Amino acid sequence: MATNDKLIQVQHLKKYYNKGALKALDDVSVDINKGDVMVVIGPSGSGKSTLLRSLNLLEIPTDGQILFHGIDITKKSFVNKQGKTEKVDINLHRQKMGMVFQHFNLFPHKTILDNMILAPMKVLGQSKEAATEKALSLLKRVGLEDRAHAYPIQLSGGQKQRIAIVRAMMMEPEVMLFDEPTSALDPEMVGEVLEVMKELARGGMTMVVVTHEMGFAREVGNRVLFMAYGKLVEQGTPAEIFGDPKSPRLQDFLKKVL
Repeated sequence: MATNDKLIQVQHLKKYYNKGALKALDDVSVDINKGDVMVVIGPSGSGKSTLLRSLNLLEIPTDGQILFHGIDITKKSFVNKQGKTEKVDINLHRQKMGMVFQHFNLFPHKTILDNMILAPMKVLGQSKEAATEKALSLLKRVGLEDRAHAYPIQLSGGQKQRIAIVRAMMMEPEVMLFDEPTSALDPEMVGEVLEVMKELARGGMTMVVVTHEMGFAREVGNRVLFMAYGKLVEQGTPAEIFGDPKSPRLQDFLKKVL
């Protein structure tokens, strides 16, 4: 369930290219609360993926702030509760943000199990036994425990994307970021991936999802953002966005996609 605990605060975020000629993000501000399932919709080129990738600094903003647990991760340092200056460890923050892309980015020469246990062992210092136990548990959760020793080439696109999701879950993230996770899939594989995402939402995982799947936005999201021209044009509950859109740009968008 969503709470009023602000997990991520985006304040006046800007991302400009060509000395400001192209404004990929144009003064975007939004709070992401713990337990939110925030779905970001909008036409291609509207800034959706740029916003998502900025949350863990895969895109470096031109201006603005991104606060994660109250720490501005766009800065090099911050003052802690004891009044001392500390360096911002962006890699530490990234560990807490799981990321799932359009493409699966699995190591082709490693088995599914090896793909899953690599980061927890290297980054979190988990033993191979502990990481393996957790990986097998997650694979069972998504119905793929029998594929643990298969290689990525032996899996369908939908299976690979389910693996990519549970691989991100291996790092025990506080928030999951999804960048159009079903757009590269054949239509019949979309449902199996969305079902895994729905289960995560039901379990209380904080999620930010860039997607063209309007059914998912309506059914699973508790908040929907509509972006166009690099701006956050409108936000609200699914009922508000889909049932009572205010801006002409959103009304026009929905006529084309629904």
